[in-house]
Amino acid sequence: MSSFSGSAATLRPRGWTLQLSGYLLLLPALSFLLLFTHYPALATLWQSLFSAARASHPAHFVGLDNYRALLDDDIFMQSLWNNLLYALITIPLAVTLALLMALAVNRRLRGNALVRAAFFIPSLLPMIAIANLWLFFYTPQLGILNSLLAWFSLPAVNWLGEPDTTLYCLMAVSVWREAGFFMIFYLAALQQIDPRLSEAAAIEGASRGYFFRRVQWPLLLPTTLFVLINASMNAFRIVDQVIAMTNGGPNNSSSLLLFYIYRTAFSFWDMPAASAMTVVLLVILGSIALIKFHLLDKRAHYQ
Repeated sequence: MSSFSGSAATLRPRGWTLQLSGYLLLLPALSFLLLFTHYPALATLWQSLFSAARASHPAHFVGLDNYRALLDDDIFMQSLWNNLLYALITIPLAVTLALLMALAVNRRLRGNALVRAAFFIPSLLPMIAIANLWLFFYTPQLGILNSLLAWFSLPAVNWLGEPDTTLYCLMAVSVWREAGFFMIFYLAALQQIDPRLSEAAAIEGASRGYFFRRVQWPLLLPTTLFVLINASMNAFRIVDQVIAMTNGGPNNSSSLLLFYIYRTAFSFWDMPAASAMTVVLLVILGSIALIKFHLLDKRAHYQ
C-alpha cells in the first residue's frame, strides 16, 4: 500500500510538469494573440464609448451615442449595404470557381503543373499591382473591355465611373484573385481522399457527378467551412483595392465598410466613430462565423 501511494505521489509532479510544459509552449502564441488581437478589440470597444478629443474639449464618456449616430450616417449605411452585397456575390463565386478549378487540375494530365501555377499566381501578386492591372482593362477609351465592345459596334462604358457598374468591377477583381488561393485548399483536400473510393465507384458504374455529390463533397465540407470563413473575412477587409481603383466613388457607390472606417479614422480623425464602426464589423464577422459553424460543422466529416 505504501509503495502504491509513493508511486502515485511521484506521478503527480510529473503530471504537473507536463501541464506546465504545455502552457509554456503555448505562452508565446497566446501572448501575441492577446497583445495583437484581444487587447486591440477591447481597446476599440472602450474607445467607442467616448467622444472625439478636440483641442479645447477632452474626450468624455458618451455611452452608446456613437452607435446611435451610425444609424443617421447615410455613408455608413451605404457602405454597410455595399459590403453585404459585395460579400453575398463574391463569396459564392470565388468558392465555386475555386472548387471547379481544383477538380479540373486534380487529374494526371500533361501540363497540369503549369495550369495550377497559372491559377495560383494571381493570389501571389500585391493588391496594388492587381488594381493597376485591372485599371488597364477598365480604362474608358483604351481599355481592353471597351476595345472588345468596339469590335461589336457597342458604345464604350465608363466601368469605374458609373455608380451602377463600379462595385461589380471590384467584385470581379476579388473573385479573380481569391479563387486561385482557395483552389489550393480544395486541391489539397481532394488529394487526401482515398483513391480506392474512386476505383470502387468506377467499378460500380457511378458517374463523376454522382461520385462528387455522394463521396467527394461530404468529405470536402471541413475544407469548405474553412474557405467560407476566410472568404467572409476577406470580403469585409477590402480597403487597398478600393483606394487604388475608385477611392470609394463615384458618389460612395464603391465605398466599403473598412474603407469608410479607414477614412473616418485617418482623414477625419474621428477615432471614436471609427471604433464604433469597427465594433460593428467585428460583430458581423463573429455572427457569420457562428452561423457557418452551426450550419456546416455538424454536417462535416473530419477524417
